[in-house]
Amino acid sequence: MDKINVASIMIPKVCTVFLHEKNTVRQGLEIMTRYGYTCVPVLDQEEHYVGCISEGDFLRHMLATGSTDKKFHEQFHLNEIMRKESSPALHIQADAAEMLLAIMNQNFLPVVDDRNFLCGIVTRRSVITELSRRLTNS
Repeated sequence: MDKINVASIMIPKVCTVFLHEKNTVRQGLEIMTRYGYTCVPVLDQEEHYVGCISEGDFLRHMLATGSTDKKFHEQFHLNEIMRKESSPALHIQADAAEMLLAIMNQNFLPVVDDRNFLCGIVTRRSVITELSRRLTNS
C-alpha cells in the first residue's frame, strides 16, 4: 500500500472540539452535549494532549458522586475523572499500518507532533474514505 500522509486526511485542531483538563465536569458535559460527541480530546494548560474524556467517564463520575445536578459538578475537574490511557494518540508521522491498527479500536485518533501538541484528529470515516479513493483509482 502506498504511504498515507496522516496530515492530508486529518481534521486540523482549529476545526475540532477539545477541552482542557482544568475545565469543570459541568463545562465538559455542556460542551459534549452541545456538539453531540461521545468522546473529546483533552489538553493540559500548556496545550499538550493528555487523553480523551468520554461519556463513560462522566457516567462513572455521576454514579460515584450520586448526583446529576450540574451546579454540584462545578467543583470537579476533568483531570479528576478521565481515564488518560483510554485513547492513545497517533503521531503525525505514523505510517498507514499503525494508523489502521489504531483506528480499528477508536472512532477517531488524536494526532500529535513531537512535542505532544494536538495537531488535529483522524476519523474512522476519513481513513475509510481515503482507502476507498485509492481502491477505486487503482
